[in-house]
Amino acid sequence: MTAFLLKHRRAVAELLQAALVTLALSVSFLLRFDFRLEAPYPDLLLTALPLVILVKLALFRYFGLRDLAWRFLGFRDLLRMAAANLAASVAAAVLAIGSAFPRSIYIIDLLASTALVAGAHAAAKLFLDRRRGAEKTAQRVAIYGAGRNGVTLLSEVRANPEMGFDVCGFFDDDPAKRDLRLHGVRVLGGLAQLATMLARERIETVLLAMPSASGNQLTAILEACHAAGVTPRRVPALADRIGRGVWVDQIREVRIEDLLGRQPVELERDHIDPRLKGRVILVTGAGGSIGSELCRQIASFSPGAIVGFDQAESALYEIDREMRARFPGVAFHPEVGSIQSPRRLEEVLRDHGPQSVYHAAAYKHVPLMESHLFQAIENNVFGTCNLVRVAAEAGVEDFVLISSDKAVRPANVMGATKRLAELVSQTAAQSTHRPLRSLAVRFGNVLGSSGSVIPLFRQQIAEGGPVTVTHPEMRRFFMTIPEAAQLVLQSAAMGREGEILVLEMGDPVRILDLARKMILLSGLRPGEDIGIEFTGIRPGEKLYEELSAYEEDTVPTRHPQIRVFAGRPPSPEILERGLAQLRAAVAEGDAGAAVLCLKELVPDYNPSSYLLKRVFEERARGVYA
Repeated sequence: MTAFLLKHRRAVAELLQAALVTLALSVSFLLRFDFRLEAPYPDLLLTALPLVILVKLALFRYFGLRDLAWRFLGFRDLLRMAAANLAASVAAAVLAIGSAFPRSIYIIDLLASTALVAGAHAAAKLFLDRRRGAEKTAQRVAIYGAGRNGVTLLSEVRANPEMGFDVCGFFDDDPAKRDLRLHGVRVLGGLAQLATMLARERIETVLLAMPSASGNQLTAILEACHAAGVTPRRVPALADRIGRGVWVDQIREVRIEDLLGRQPVELERDHIDPRLKGRVILVTGAGGSIGSELCRQIASFSPGAIVGFDQAESALYEIDREMRARFPGVAFHPEVGSIQSPRRLEEVLRDHGPQSVYHAAAYKHVPLMESHLFQAIENNVFGTCNLVRVAAEAGVEDFVLISSDKAVRPANVMGATKRLAELVSQTAAQSTHRPLRSLAVRFGNVLGSSGSVIPLFRQQIAEGGPVTVTHPEMRRFFMTIPEAAQLVLQSAAMGREGEILVLEMGDPVRILDLARKMILLSGLRPGEDIGIEFTGIRPGEKLYEELSAYEEDTVPTRHPQIRVFAGRPPSPEILERGLAQLRAAVAEGDAGAAVLCLKELVPDYNPSSYLLKRVFEERARGVYA
């Protein structure tokens, strides 16, 4: 039966419309004459009915009423029905001029016909919606956000009953919306009433339709939901939904990046495209968090090829597999090797001839590098020197160094070596005497990157805790991996030779707050279900990271999330002499001399007490004698 109706739905629609037109005109006569039809009106009704049906069906077809989808009835469809009925009534009245029809019949018929046609569509929509959702037990949900996104979400939930959602109320922080009804659904209150009303209305899920909500707002909502035993889920903004199909399919769990409240990055693709499209791009550290994301982002700009360079063959193998699967139209060449090997770098650049190099390979773990001074220098400093020199000799046009906020007034070996790598990058063109546009991009911690606190906290929560935090006031700048990679590409497109570009990281986040939010996201209570322990500051760590004394040492660019560091590098000659002394110290294994060289090259460097203690102990034992 259903298949027959679907196959002949237009004919069925017109038969139903003919029945409704007949009923509307009959009801109009009955209402006009108080349900007492006397001659000659019964005969007049039967005579006029065929003409009215033909005229109305013709105009209904012209207005497209027979093609309306019964299950997707909207306000524009109602307007179309009203316009079609008005036109049909006017046409019927014109054709019936001279007849004995009372003029009030036309008005009554217009109202009755419009009501019956709209009512039939509404009844069919309700029936189909209930039938599609009958197999699932409806889950009672509330929508937080009674604005445009929330109302649109309500419409889509109702249009997709197979999702099993029954919207029982709205919540909104605007007091003026309290107790309003939006499409029949009442606004139950705001954040203050959330926990109470969720329990009272037996709400099982809260859909967050608040794209511009701050991290603190989302955290407060999350806490109230957990207090009521309710699951919160995030809904994308309207702009993010375009081109991605049904919105309800994109409802997802709240993520830690949502709670940071950062605004999305807006790329100037017109500026980035010429730097990447059709060009061969080399990415060092391609198996790492930032390097692999750079490969993905670059692939979206249709480069000629991407060369992924990394000494970790397992990580390189994984990104190679992913790139071939996700971007089959982009040639990806995995190359195993270390930036500490000039010969290997020369081979790779000779074989592939890249026009641009994105240098993300580095040792980055702060406490680990405090106890591996020479390895940090050899990789982060001399490895960068090798790559800069080989790139210049191979005719590379653009060299982009991925740097760190720890290079600002460094308090650890990792930061000092990254700052020195920045200086090497700044003076690359003068040192190599080649037209190499070399620049550096500096940003803070990346959410979810290898070795960051997010994977550690996730593991500790999964194991039942405790979650370990070094200090209650430890703060860091954070951004997501895609956001960092996108801003690196944006910076590379707009930066000039020798510049250090600083990404706007928002406000620093307290690690303790991050730990609490992650516990909440796991559906647990901080301090009760999962404990938090303080372990003390590790060697080389600072309580507060900096991005350059942001406003004082940087100047703005045309992009609101990118600034330029205003510091001046030393002359290439001074830098070369300092690097030569540093090489000698590393070759001799003299930690004290190496630290002094770092201090001379990076005057802001303040060695950690852990490192100084090691140097003094080695000198006391006569290690350098």
